[in-house]
Amino acid sequence: MAKKTVEVLAENRLVKQIKHSGHEIWLAGLGAYAKAQEEGGKVYNALVKEGKLVEAKTRELAGSQIEELTSRATGTLDRLEKVFEDRVARALKRLGVPADREVEHLTKRIAELTREVEALTGKPAGKRPAVRRVVKMKRAA
Repeated sequence: MAKKTVEVLAENRLVKQIKHSGHEIWLAGLGAYAKAQEEGGKVYNALVKEGKLVEAKTRELAGSQIEELTSRATGTLDRLEKVFEDRVARALKRLGVPADREVEHLTKRIAELTREVEALTGKPAGKRPAVRRVVKMKRAA
C-alpha cells in the first residue's frame, strides 16, 4: 500500500507541475498579447517608416537602371540607323541616284552657268524657246 501512496503522491506532484507550467504559459501569452497591444502602434509606425525607406531606395535603383537601359537602347538605335542609312546610300549609288551633295553641287553649277549665259547674251535665261517634237508615225502595213 505504501507503494501505491508513493505513486499517487508522485502523480499528484506531476499533475501540479503540469498545471503550474500550463498556467505560466497562459500568463506569458496574456503578457505578450498586452505588450503587443501596447506597443503595436509603435511597431506599426516603425515598419511603415522602414517600408518608405526601402521603397525610396528601390525606386532610385530602378531609376538608374532605367536610365542606363535607355542610354544603351538609344546608342543601339543610333548605330542601327547609321547602318541603315549607309546601306540605303550604297544601294542608291549602285542605282545611279545622285547623292544630296552631288545634286546641291549641280544646282550651284547650273546657277553659275545661267548667270554666265545671261551675261553673254544679255537675255534672261529663265525662259527657253519651245521645242517642237516631231513624232514619226509608222504606216500600217
